[in-house]
Amino acid sequence: MKFTINREEFLKGLNIASRAVASKSVNPVLGNFKIDLDETGLYITGSNNNLTIKTMLPYKENDKEIIRNYKEGSTLINARILNETVKRLDTEELSLDVIDSTMALISAGTFNSKLNCIRSEEYPDIDLDPDGQFLSLNTADFITLVDQTAFAASTKEQRPILTAVNFEAKEGRLTATATDSARLARKILPIDEEINFVANISAKMLVEVSHLIEDNKTVDITISENKALFSLGKTVVATRLSSGEYPNTKNIVPRNLNYVLQVNAQEIIKAIDRVSLLSIERENVVNLSMSEDSVEVNSKSSQVGSASEKLNDCRYEGQRLEVSFNNEFVLAAIRALGSVDVTLAFVGEMKPFVVKNDKDDSVIQVITPMRTF
Repeated sequence: MKFTINREEFLKGLNIASRAVASKSVNPVLGNFKIDLDETGLYITGSNNNLTIKTMLPYKENDKEIIRNYKEGSTLINARILNETVKRLDTEELSLDVIDSTMALISAGTFNSKLNCIRSEEYPDIDLDPDGQFLSLNTADFITLVDQTAFAASTKEQRPILTAVNFEAKEGRLTATATDSARLARKILPIDEEINFVANISAKMLVEVSHLIEDNKTVDITISENKALFSLGKTVVATRLSSGEYPNTKNIVPRNLNYVLQVNAQEIIKAIDRVSLLSIERENVVNLSMSEDSVEVNSKSSQVGSASEKLNDCRYEGQRLEVSFNNEFVLAAIRALGSVDVTLAFVGEMKPFVVKNDKDDSVIQVITPMRTF
């Protein structure tokens, strides 16, 4: 195999595939890029077993020549070394020539390098066939879904299933739910009524996919028994589904909401952010005191002092109520809504409460209060 390639385009492809290459792996072969050149273009694959990314560079794009002087073939080259080598070059093009399947010669201007390589047959057989239930989502809808749910998934491995976002396609609705047992985020999108599946997809993997989206208008998703496949134009991302049964969250969202606070999102974000400077020793606990006459955010520390701020651009309905919560959870929930105004609705002092946008019922956030005694 050999080719001369536009350095900038090659580096772009390497950067995409490198997102899936683990720095340490049980299988050392996965520390390499799999590089294939055939009649359609150059394919770069990176994988860590749980996540696989395969991206393609065409010979030409919009009359721009990307690859020339080529001979088809395939090889495995150390991902980190190849990526760093190409990154540090300052030429417009570089050439790569594989000799006897054991060495890759890289040349660019006055620079020359010899990198050991491995036969491509040594790479694990990775299934990237799009078999299973197919779903196509508008790119903006997919990014919004990830932004409004993935942050609420657990980052701890004690309960691995909670590090995933649960997807349920049923009766013309795609429901995405994430929870770490202290909070919950749910987003609903309309889909074709014939699509039915349940899948648990790693929240980290979903974020990776959303970061890879560029000019694509749609994200094509295929869900099979063991994997989720995302097609993003010239890039395909495959991830193993999280095993285990997701907890039943259907009845977590409270219904009888007796206390309602409507407030400007930026005002409450800034107020919580300011008073939370004193909440460090109390695990980020901030208190919200509400009555029809006054709404106040406050926090205190036995070592540092106390802070409070009254909210002006708000409206509260209900009897006097005080609720303490993790400030990071509430800030993340409000920011995820992306709305000018937000509603915080409560059942009682120690009951889970809702954070929502009254103008968008497709998304809802639920947070469990914290005890302060």
